[in-house]
Amino acid sequence: MRTIQLSEITDNIKEMCIEANHVLTSDMAKALENAARCEKSPLGQKVLGQLQENLQIAGQDRIPICQDTGMAVVFLEIGQDVHFEGGILEDAVNEGIRQGYAEGYLRKSVVGDPLLRENTKDNTPGIIHYSIVPGEQVKITVAPKGFGSENMSRVFMLKPADGMEGVKNAILTAVRDAGPNACPPMVVGVGIGGTFEKCALMAKQALTRPLDDSSNIPYIKEMEDELLEKINKTGIGPGGLGGTTTALGVKINTYPTHIAGLPVAVNICCHVNRHSVRII
Repeated sequence: MRTIQLSEITDNIKEMCIEANHVLTSDMAKALENAARCEKSPLGQKVLGQLQENLQIAGQDRIPICQDTGMAVVFLEIGQDVHFEGGILEDAVNEGIRQGYAEGYLRKSVVGDPLLRENTKDNTPGIIHYSIVPGEQVKITVAPKGFGSENMSRVFMLKPADGMEGVKNAILTAVRDAGPNACPPMVVGVGIGGTFEKCALMAKQALTRPLDDSSNIPYIKEMEDELLEKINKTGIGPGGLGGTTTALGVKINTYPTHIAGLPVAVNICCHVNRHSVRII
């Protein structure tokens, strides 16, 4: 049994909120660089060049990559041999978000009631997902999610008879409907299977996978590659201004489901596909 003080969770999440909003992961930065080199449209090349310049300025001057610093989504993979001390885990996570958004001078975008719309002024509460795994470590993933792209996400409750082609069509429909509103080039996270809420969670988790992490299921990897190619042929392009780079990656997660259903969720993220990962 390993004991972890909750103050350590708070400190790490504070730093990760700031880090994720200022510096993209290396795979995302590399993908944007490759996209700028391969983009066929002159206007698309210009947009991608501006995005790279924005990344450089954000990192150097410690200002947010995007003005929408997102709602903090936190995934906690907790080893079953871990014991926490010093308070309540959920409070510790939200305190880390509060400190990170305050000390990082990040925009506070959370309202306390979805209808009354009064800002909480510290970007809490976050969206926290817990899972229990073997071991005595805690893996923390902080993924601030802006709502320009979040608003473009979809859930489709397909019929089993719709099959693989129905799934592909649903994903392409979501991307086409999102168009320029998702601030492309986008990353497309997909969840297939489970239930209504499970497929949505898988789609969100898929966005945190490295871009070079292909599915270990051969036919799913083929689907990821095929959909990326088809999405980039839609012509939406960087900034929605036309071109050959509409998406940087398509990541698909799957789970067993009921004989009567075929749930599919598409969670789209803009070119600022932010996340920070630490293991403590």
